[in-house]
Amino acid sequence: MASDEFRLVSPQIDNEGRLPRKFTGEGQGAKKNISPPLEWYNVPQGTKSLALVVEDVDAPDPSGPIVPWTHWVVVNIPPTLNRLPEGFSGKEEEMGGEYAGIKEGNNDWKVPGWRGPKLPNHGHRFEFRLYALDDKMNLGNKVTKEKLLEAIEGHVLGEAVLTAKF
Repeated sequence: MASDEFRLVSPQIDNEGRLPRKFTGEGQGAKKNISPPLEWYNVPQGTKSLALVVEDVDAPDPSGPIVPWTHWVVVNIPPTLNRLPEGFSGKEEEMGGEYAGIKEGNNDWKVPGWRGPKLPNHGHRFEFRLYALDDKMNLGNKVTKEKLLEAIEGHVLGEAVLTAKF
């Protein structure tokens, strides 16, 4: 792996790539559905904003095929930031400062913010995909993965992927 490669990591995802329970819907009491901490390195030159999409890429559709299930969408992360702290989701307003302009989009439960997995069976892969973009995204009040992916077409300078298992 080149040292100048655009990378996305989480200090909480272990060497085997497992997502700890507190970041899921199966955590204990108040320790559940906490957004995991993320860090990134070597943001491509010319980046004006970053966007994050987290999906369960092994989610089965009740009608049959595997269809990725969106757990988190985050847009307009300033390129001057190099991390989202643990428990960031739902707190972008109160954190203020550089975090203030960040917007969380709706997940596939149709609510904004992080929603951790609660699965009938384990072994699913979760892809954390961070996009380096050449512009800020103006997606209106209701941000969705579909709106984001359509809007970033032709604006992606780099992409960093972190895969975790649950």
